[in-house]
Amino acid sequence: MEEMIRHDALRALHGDDVAAIAAFVTKMMRSGENRTHLPRLSFSSQIHVMEVEVKLRLPDSAAHQKLSDVLSPYHTKTHLQQNLFFDTPSLSLATTHLAALRLRFYDLDSQSILSLKSKPVISGGISRIEEKEEPLDPSLARACAAEPWRFSTVENSGILKRVEDEFGVELNKLVCLGGFRNVRSVHDWKGLKLELDETQFDFGVNYEIECESDKPDEAKLMLEDLLNQNGIRFSYSQVSKFAIFRSGKLPEIK
Repeated sequence: MEEMIRHDALRALHGDDVAAIAAFVTKMMRSGENRTHLPRLSFSSQIHVMEVEVKLRLPDSAAHQKLSDVLSPYHTKTHLQQNLFFDTPSLSLATTHLAALRLRFYDLDSQSILSLKSKPVISGGISRIEEKEEPLDPSLARACAAEPWRFSTVENSGILKRVEDEFGVELNKLVCLGGFRNVRSVHDWKGLKLELDETQFDFGVNYEIECESDKPDEAKLMLEDLLNQNGIRFSYSQVSKFAIFRSGKLPEIK
């Protein structure tokens, strides 16, 4: 059943960009909306001072499928995600501030989250990164994705305020860099929340299992034991998905 859900998710995601944007534009045209009448949204931030995750890379679809089968009794849900990134044309956020501004759409626009990640460090399969997240109305998020200057119309955003004040980026100068799609299967296993990812880049597919934990060394040992006991090859993730996206190629399998 989980495999059927995963394949359905992949089929749905293939058409998500065009369909979602077309539906949004059609809605705007029919309703007579224009630049001055799109909704403005106020909200408060949900702050994660430091996100700490175990990140283990799987070599191929066979390893991903085998682990999916092993974890199937613990499966709780599957998310379809689309991730889009924004920066200045000169990439000042990424290059000068080691930061990434991201919009994530869940399950065909049922939810969207604006996030700012900065100062990433990944070593030995454990990732540490400063993260701040805020919910954003999906219709406004789609408008910002299509025309990034609309970020300047979003009110009371701690993330966007930091981008402007601390990083010195004018919101109306942001551009969309593109992004990638992800099918994330979530599992509750031995007190850990495991996220099994199948990430579709334009240049290939990456497979990974992640686990956010305040005891990452213990969680990593548990995951390594699980994979070794089931004969599933893995390696420590060396870079983030955003870094893979920017590089334009999948990391080598070690």
